[in-house]
Amino acid sequence: MAKRGKKYQHSVAELNRVTLYKLEEGISLALKAKYAKFDESFDVAIRLGVDPRHADQMVRSSVVLPNGTGKKERVLVFAKGDKIKEALDAGADYAGGDEFVKQIQEGWLEFEKTVATPDMMGVVGKIGRILGPRNLMPNAKLGTVTFDIARVVKDIKSGKVDFKVDKAGLVHAMVGRASFGADKLKENALALLDRIIQLKPSTSKGIYLKGISISTTMGPGIKIDPIEIRTRMKHA
Repeated sequence: MAKRGKKYQHSVAELNRVTLYKLEEGISLALKAKYAKFDESFDVAIRLGVDPRHADQMVRSSVVLPNGTGKKERVLVFAKGDKIKEALDAGADYAGGDEFVKQIQEGWLEFEKTVATPDMMGVVGKIGRILGPRNLMPNAKLGTVTFDIARVVKDIKSGKVDFKVDKAGLVHAMVGRASFGADKLKENALALLDRIIQLKPSTSKGIYLKGISISTTMGPGIKIDPIEIRTRMKHA
């Protein structure tokens, strides 16, 4: 196991690694423990009581964070006709069809998100082997295959976060930057957690929200009490 640096050791000095903290307290501790000179991202990891090997227990969706993510996402929209203008007017960085397929085939990947109208998926399919492994393929389950281009582009630019449970039953998502401050980070984290709770598969048995951990990029993981979160959501 790699030895932790002095700055990391100092940052965890006041933490109890066994205690399950309330969300507000955990966020405060995470911000206090951060030590990097750059504006660290603030991440949430959630352990779910699902078996992702079964299609009916796959948890995958997106949420628009109320305070954004702090990231500037470059958006490429695959569209034609009036939908190209609609995309650009909504804030898309690039919009078009075959010309972008050719550029991508030649190695161009200067974008972080893609959206496509349904009638363009045949064109997009030509580069599926390039986009797919990079999680850049438009996906109907994430709302990025749609004719409602303007709304989706605006959502992405406003802080839309995609998430998907992995093979170990974990969901990882960035919910902002340390510079946001505790209140905005709490609002973003609750928005993510609320969305994930809404998506509980009917076939999931037992405890669904099993564990929650928050951290900054370089900081220690801090465990959040999932029971307190579940109770809070029931009373919301």
